[in-house]
Amino acid sequence: MGRAYEVRKAAMAKTAARKGKEYARFGAIIYKAAKSGIPDPELNQALKKEIERAKKADIPADIIKRAIEKAKGGATEDYHTVNFEGFGPGNSMIIVECLTDNMNRTNTEVRTAITRNGGKLGVSGSVTHMFLNRALFSFEGITDEEALEIMVEADCDVADIEYDDGMVSIYAPSEEYGKIRDALTDRLPEIEFLEDGIVWIPQMPVKIEDEEELRAFRKMINAIEELDDVQKVFHNIEGIELEE
Repeated sequence: MGRAYEVRKAAMAKTAARKGKEYARFGAIIYKAAKSGIPDPELNQALKKEIERAKKADIPADIIKRAIEKAKGGATEDYHTVNFEGFGPGNSMIIVECLTDNMNRTNTEVRTAITRNGGKLGVSGSVTHMFLNRALFSFEGITDEEALEIMVEADCDVADIEYDDGMVSIYAPSEEYGKIRDALTDRLPEIEFLEDGIVWIPQMPVKIEDEEELRAFRKMINAIEELDDVQKVFHNIEGIELEE
C-alpha cells in the first residue's frame, strides 16, 4: 500500500497508544481519589477535581465510571505517589512524578529510561532544591487586578500573578492550592482552568546548544513519558519542543 500508508498507520498506532496510556493514567488517578474518601464527587472534592480534569482531557465517561465503580467494589490496588530526580544530557535536571501500585517496577523502568539515554538517577533532594514547588492556576475571563482582589479577600498567600494576552496565571506556595482553588471557584463558578495543579518551576533554566545533547535529551524525556506509571515530567531546559 506504499510508504504513505505505513507512515499513516504508524502515526495512528502511536496516537492509539498515547490515548490508552492517558486512559490508564486517569483511571488510576480517579480510583485513588475515590478510594481516599467517599466515592461520590459531590461529597469528595478531590474526586470531583480529578473528574473535571479527566473530562477536560477528553477521557471517555465509561473510563471514569469504571474507576469509581472499581473503588466502590472494594478493589485492593494500593497506589502510591512517588517522585524521581535525575540528571540528563546538557546539564539538564528532571523531576518525574509517578503514580504506581508497584514501586520496584516503577523504579526500574524510570531508572532504565534515564540511564539508557545518557542520564543518571539522583537521590531524593538532589534536584528539587533547584526548583520551586508551586500551585499554578491559569485561566481567562478576568484581569490580574481582579484576580489579586479575589486572592486578598480570601487571604491567600500568592507568590506572583501574571497577565498575558487575556490569560491570568497565579503562582503560589503548593500548600495554598486548595484554598486558592476554592476562592476562585466560589467567586467564578463558571471558571475553566487551562492550568490547575502543583508544578515544579526551575530556578535557573538552561538552554542546550549542542544538537547531539539536545537529541539525547529529547529521547530521554520521550522514553520517560511513555512509561505507564509516569504522570508528569518537569525539567530545567528552556526553549525546546520535545516532540520531533
